[in-house]
Amino acid sequence: MMPMMRRTFSTALLTMFCVSSAPGVNASEADAEREERWQQIADYIFDDRKVIPTEALISIDAPKRAQDAALVPITLRMPEKDKIKSVYLVIDENPVPLAAHVTFGPAADAGALHLRVRVDTYTNIHAVAETKDGKLFSNAAFVKASGGCSAPSGPSDAEAMKGMGDMRMKFAENVRQGTPSEATLMIRHPNFSGMQMNQLTRLYTPPRYVEKVIVSQGDQTILEVTGDISLSTNPALGFSFVPAGQAPIRVVASDNKGGKWEQSFDVPLATN
Repeated sequence: MMPMMRRTFSTALLTMFCVSSAPGVNASEADAEREERWQQIADYIFDDRKVIPTEALISIDAPKRAQDAALVPITLRMPEKDKIKSVYLVIDENPVPLAAHVTFGPAADAGALHLRVRVDTYTNIHAVAETKDGKLFSNAAFVKASGGCSAPSGPSDAEAMKGMGDMRMKFAENVRQGTPSEATLMIRHPNFSGMQMNQLTRLYTPPRYVEKVIVSQGDQTILEVTGDISLSTNPALGFSFVPAGQAPIRVVASDNKGGKWEQSFDVPLATN
């Protein structure tokens, strides 16, 4: 999605979706409202492409009630991973519902993804799997949370921005050539949502968020991530890849204000 399209998307969804269900509506009415909202969001993101409900191609592990609405752990699982081209994570009631779009490269193992997100209010979270033949399949989970998008990123904006762009990578033990292995990427970045108030100036901090992350090894892409304000402060991404050769893993990250950072990480291959 191009920058101008992203701004239009954000503005339109703020207008369409930031009003919650009225107090006193019963459960069936609330469910109907949530389904109508999801259909509106799906139409906006995917145009006229059909999104088919599924429990087989993708699932969501999410807390029913978030302990911290600004750091909600989400795991997406794709049992038939060889069929998956990309996944979309949509937080229906957030001001900008499309939290992330992750496209898998040839060096990826698309079985699972782990992310941390902001959740602004009680909401359905939808995961949409795009298969290699171009079809879309969705599953949903309901999460109770409040205020995740306006929670401060730190004691002050300056403190939150210290070390911005620094990265760390953790690898699972016994990483072996040609065998899927897990890794976790952590990026130091405040991911300002535009809804957070600077406690010193009492003004809202302009949005500044990680917009693109590309992870590769050698000439093989592992995955590409397009993000938005719903990713948490200091975004973390857990993924699986298939190690090939001695080349380090290279990460290139950029944000919506033109910041760009690159870092490489040696893969600790097992010797036996």
